[in-house]
Amino acid sequence: MLKAQYNEMWRPQFHFSPPAWWLNDPNGLVWYEGEYHLFYQHCPESLNWGPTYWGHAVSPDLVHWQHLPVALHPDGIGSIWSGGAVFDQGNSSGLLPEGPLVTIFSYEDQSQGIAWSADRGRSWTMYGGNPVIPTPNTDFRDPKVFWYEPDRVWVMAIAKGRFVEFYRSPDLIHWTMSGELGGTHGSVSTIWEVPDLFPLKIDGMERWVLLVSAGGGPGGLGVQYFIGDFDGQTFINENSPQTTLWLDFGPDTYAGTTWNDAPDGARVNIGWMNNWSYAVAGGDAPAPRVASGPQTRRYPPGAASGGLLARPARPCMAAAGADDTPGRKSADRGGRQEAGNNRRH
Repeated sequence: MLKAQYNEMWRPQFHFSPPAWWLNDPNGLVWYEGEYHLFYQHCPESLNWGPTYWGHAVSPDLVHWQHLPVALHPDGIGSIWSGGAVFDQGNSSGLLPEGPLVTIFSYEDQSQGIAWSADRGRSWTMYGGNPVIPTPNTDFRDPKVFWYEPDRVWVMAIAKGRFVEFYRSPDLIHWTMSGELGGTHGSVSTIWEVPDLFPLKIDGMERWVLLVSAGGGPGGLGVQYFIGDFDGQTFINENSPQTTLWLDFGPDTYAGTTWNDAPDGARVNIGWMNNWSYAVAGGDAPAPRVASGPQTRRYPPGAASGGLLARPARPCMAAAGADDTPGRKSADRGGRQEAGNNRRH
């Protein structure tokens, strides 16, 4: 990507954008060997959604991005839809003795596949036994996977209609369903998409947060969240099914998800800064498709059920030379421009 492109009139400075063409959901968020990996739904020859690939970029600080070649291409099963990524440190998958990076994704036909990398994510090999989960439903997609240490298994949260289902696996290849949440919980005016499940400390105690993208929010589409417990098998919502909590309140936030293995246990969230009601009307600006700014999600002391807060992610603020003190202005206009003009391309 040419440095001059960041001087284009409509080119964002702190919000991630591809060099050109279509972007929607962030995918495969994982931190590995000093780099934040950001994959994303990408159509490399169109400004509109179509056959989807996984674009790819890495960053040391969530501001200075190095764009890499397209990571995942459509194959004989179909286009590559959304999913996650993990570092298989113990080589549970048997794919690489020293432990591979592994992406877990939906195909267009709603089966689930994996791919792996032996070179820090610079090249990818499709698993020869794909799909690892066959198609059970027309709306079965967007797997997010993480390692659950108490049971020493991989856990997957995946959307199925107006539910999130939970699966367990010893090796990222063989999966067994263990639970579900949905049906009457939260907003169910549309199907659910892009789930994410992670622990957060609240007043010194571990609680679990489940993110789900859906319709019915203040901006039409949005990201709702549930607070509760996870027992290794399923998520237990601690609020009444009628309680609906929204992560943000504007129309331009969807498909929000978080980085696995971020430093210091931070829970850094990023989403698609757009909305399907007008996403295909972006015109021919150099970068009409962008991701939201990375944000750290946390609870304030004394929070009840609900009250998930956001602030600019600390690496972003440090890279911009901004004061990280709560209540302080995060960055001035000059700081944003300077950071943008000094990105690595």
